[in-house]
Amino acid sequence: MDWSALHVSLLLAALTTLVLLPLGLALARWLAITTWAGRPLVEALLLLPLLLPPTVMGFYFLVLLGQGSALGGWLASQGVRLVFSLQGLLLVSVLVNLPFMVQPIQRAFAAVPHSLREAAWVSGLSPWQTFWRVELPLAWPGLLAGMALTVAHTLGEFGVVLMVGGNIPGQTRTLSVSLYDKVQGLELQSAHVMALALVATSMLALTVVLAFDRIGQRHRALQER
Repeated sequence: MDWSALHVSLLLAALTTLVLLPLGLALARWLAITTWAGRPLVEALLLLPLLLPPTVMGFYFLVLLGQGSALGGWLASQGVRLVFSLQGLLLVSVLVNLPFMVQPIQRAFAAVPHSLREAAWVSGLSPWQTFWRVELPLAWPGLLAGMALTVAHTLGEFGVVLMVGGNIPGQTRTLSVSLYDKVQGLELQSAHVMALALVATSMLALTVVLAFDRIGQRHRALQER
């Protein structure tokens, strides 16, 4: 096991989740309740990272923010280096993982009956109080599912991580990149250990998502009675 790569992967997964949680929560709730005609376009843009090859995301990240670009050169002059750095990895990880955080939360908020919101408003609760006291307690399984998917996908991401972060030990080498190196070097025993760790993480994340989805369904059914 490459413990240094595991540390980088866990750190990246934790930071990505912390950054995405408030952003994903706000965006997911808005998408769940808005009647704006442009919502399908926003949802299509949100889902784009699921369809595009990760290398496409990495390529345009380098084009827009690499040191050869105007913006990247200006950031470098300010001491901010986004290519081959953890900061750059975090930024691109947030972009790639946005749909994994938003989709489960959006479904959870969309499943909250609008009649409950109206009842809360009639009872004198403000929209903010309704969100905290009515909607969020019903949607929390979606939040946990989004966090689980974000962590699992971050740990397993390879293409965009390699393009943006490179392969710097202790800084940008993640577990998936280290696994690739082990296979290239025919260190199959170490590769097996890391591959099994990633498989176990993915299975655990999917189990958590399915479990919390069922919990959310039962919770909402009880609230509607």
